[in-house]
Amino acid sequence: MSRFLSRPLLVALSLWLAAPLALAEPALPAATIRDLEGLQQRLTAGERAAVAERAAAQHTRLAAGNAADRWAAALYAQLAARAEAAAGRHAAAADHLARARSLVEPGERHDRWLRREAELRLAADQTARGAELLEAWVRDHPQERAPRWRLVRALAELERWGAAADWIPAGGSPDQQALAATVYQRAGRGGEALARLEARLERGADAATWRRAVGLAQRLGRHARAAALWEAGWREGVFAGREDLERRIRLHLAGGTPARAAELLEAALEEHALEDSLERRRLLAQAWEAARDRERALNAWRVLAEESDVAQDWLALGRLAYAWGRDATAADAWARAAALGDARAEAWLATLDSAEALD
Repeated sequence: MSRFLSRPLLVALSLWLAAPLALAEPALPAATIRDLEGLQQRLTAGERAAVAERAAAQHTRLAAGNAADRWAAALYAQLAARAEAAAGRHAAAADHLARARSLVEPGERHDRWLRREAELRLAADQTARGAELLEAWVRDHPQERAPRWRLVRALAELERWGAAADWIPAGGSPDQQALAATVYQRAGRGGEALARLEARLERGADAATWRRAVGLAQRLGRHARAAALWEAGWREGVFAGREDLERRIRLHLAGGTPARAAELLEAALEEHALEDSLERRRLLAQAWEAARDRERALNAWRVLAEESDVAQDWLALGRLAYAWGRDATAADAWARAAALGDARAEAWLATLDSAEALD
């Protein structure tokens, strides 16, 4: 039995098995009523196989008769279905219930048996047929949440993601929210998937769910949202350690809050929460530059260039200083780059000399 379906189906089937045998018009002969009641009592006493056999035989005998015979045949088929279901033979039970449905007119009883047959098909791992029947029932009863969730799970099992997404109800338990997020994501409805994941986060979730939400936000191009989610998770204590701290910094940088990224990285380097390296120093300089904090950006680039003594870093410092009107700083930086053999620095110095000559 599918892991998606076992618990709700067992509950639904147990409620059905506990229900008394329904009798209604057209009127039945007294002998038929006594026979049905007797079979009901025997079923209650646990004589499942005998009841199933007798009820099935009676259905076969009466199904082609008049209206009363057909009604009796439907009740016998229903009783056979209950006996088979009680014995765990869900496929056989569903077949009996299909025969019962074929003998009654559309209406409340037909709908009830349709739903029960769908549940039996799903319990028997006849997922495609069960989903088809349950979808027909849910279409007429969209307000019923539990059957809708069962339908969503069945359609997800069949990888019919678009159809499953269309039937997802609002709200739901944490497990249902997780299912909804998966279905929406597989159906290409990422925004709705993210909304369901965020609903889970609000009710408490593990680190894997937080990471999934952040990753999905990034894939959707919602970088600011990804940074905000990671920040919330950090404050909740979900994220910790060097790798999570570094991702926190990079998410802020990608999410449009470079000043916050720079502050976090600077503090991490000063407190040795992250190992000092040229790569991280370069990231710090880029963050302050993106934040347009001129003094901190120029200082960060100078510290990096002095530590790396790479022409490319001196060249970058010179370009930034020149763009911000710090010609003296630019000239010094390009001179350092030229001394390291970067021909581009000579061209930049010439540009600077030309500009000064015009002044």
